[in-house]
Amino acid sequence: MSLLRSQAYSPDAYADHLAIVRSRTDAALAKAGFDRLLVASGVEKMRFLDDMPYPFKANPQFKAWLPLTRHHDSWIAYTPGERPVLVYYQPDDYWHVPPSAPAGQWVGHFDIRIITEPAQAAAILAPLAANAAIIGEADAALPGVVPNNPKILLDTLHFQRAFKTPYELDKMRQAQRLAVRGHAAARDAFRAGGSEAAINAAYLAGAGHTDSDVPYNNIVALNENGATLHYQYKSTQVPAQHRSLLIDAGAEVDGYASDITRTWGNGDAAFTDLVNAVDQEQQHLASTVRAGLDYRELHLECHLRLGSVLRSLEIVDMDPGQMLETGVSSVFFPHGLGHPIGLQVHDVSGFSDADGVLIPRPAGHPFLRMTRTLAPGMVVTIEPGLYFIPTLLAGLRAGPHAEAVDWKRVEHLSKYGGVRIEDEVHCTDGAPENLTRDAFAELN
Repeated sequence: MSLLRSQAYSPDAYADHLAIVRSRTDAALAKAGFDRLLVASGVEKMRFLDDMPYPFKANPQFKAWLPLTRHHDSWIAYTPGERPVLVYYQPDDYWHVPPSAPAGQWVGHFDIRIITEPAQAAAILAPLAANAAIIGEADAALPGVVPNNPKILLDTLHFQRAFKTPYELDKMRQAQRLAVRGHAAARDAFRAGGSEAAINAAYLAGAGHTDSDVPYNNIVALNENGATLHYQYKSTQVPAQHRSLLIDAGAEVDGYASDITRTWGNGDAAFTDLVNAVDQEQQHLASTVRAGLDYRELHLECHLRLGSVLRSLEIVDMDPGQMLETGVSSVFFPHGLGHPIGLQVHDVSGFSDADGVLIPRPAGHPFLRMTRTLAPGMVVTIEPGLYFIPTLLAGLRAGPHAEAVDWKRVEHLSKYGGVRIEDEVHCTDGAPENLTRDAFAELN
């Protein structure tokens, strides 16, 4: 069994995590030639010509240090060998609930400086800004403290963030458990005949989240809407028929995201066969996640396996290898197999080595979000899908391979939109850990 997988979470896990973050930062600062690191949590942004703010999302490089996700105008200042400083913004506010006093297992690891106005941070940070790497958006700047976001340092930190600590894996497992509760509730709401909006509400209630808590805009697609990969609406209208539900929805715990997709049907035999076939291939692909495997090769294998599904279900009469070579498989599977996940849903450094050098995607596959070689500690999504997208099907129908397609089957299945099954898989030094399937098994 993997060492990373077998390590039980303990109260010391956060301390161990922080030690790893510090060690990685020490190496990155030395590599980039800086003396210290300053990280802004971010600022609250106002809508254009309005007095209402956008929902705040913390800088992921800030969240990597400690589980503060709602704290804008705060900062971390770290000098190697010294206790990190946390500039903690706690306004005296009666319009909104201000942050509570610092509390949690992380508190004892920081030199905490409370400020009540954002500008007060400058007096603490400006003396530390000389030869500092300052990470943040331009609008986080203070007098004497201007973000410079050194590429070498960010590339190094981003690369290392792919390798999750036991503390991070525990947070990600918790996020899985919340999300699968939401998915079970959404499935039941679909079967009860709810609208997309009602299904989304059921998901949120099941996951214990609000719309502003989820890590991304939930995709809740009924019927043909499942053919739009990032379908962004949630209709309040109940459709005449509930043929299918494709729901791509996650949860978040202390800044760590989950990202799960499931597809449900109404009992139609052809669509049921399609869902079951994609699910079978998804489980096979997830089971093959191993250290040393080039994720690009797994993506191409996914095309071949989905091509076999198209052939076995008599949707396309063509050799799977030929489907891949000619781009026919991309008509039905136009996105990538998956992506890294962690502090961000589409976590950073899926395409680069430790020096920020781009690792290219396979030719003809522009939407793949992961090109690195898998290694212990990485968590990636495995999300094959087959869709009936009108604009892509029109191109296929007008092209040289139209005769290989059973258009009557395509017409029937198009009413169901498409199928996607997505799990998160932890690469270990042995057999992979399927975080999503484990969470569903716990639920049942």
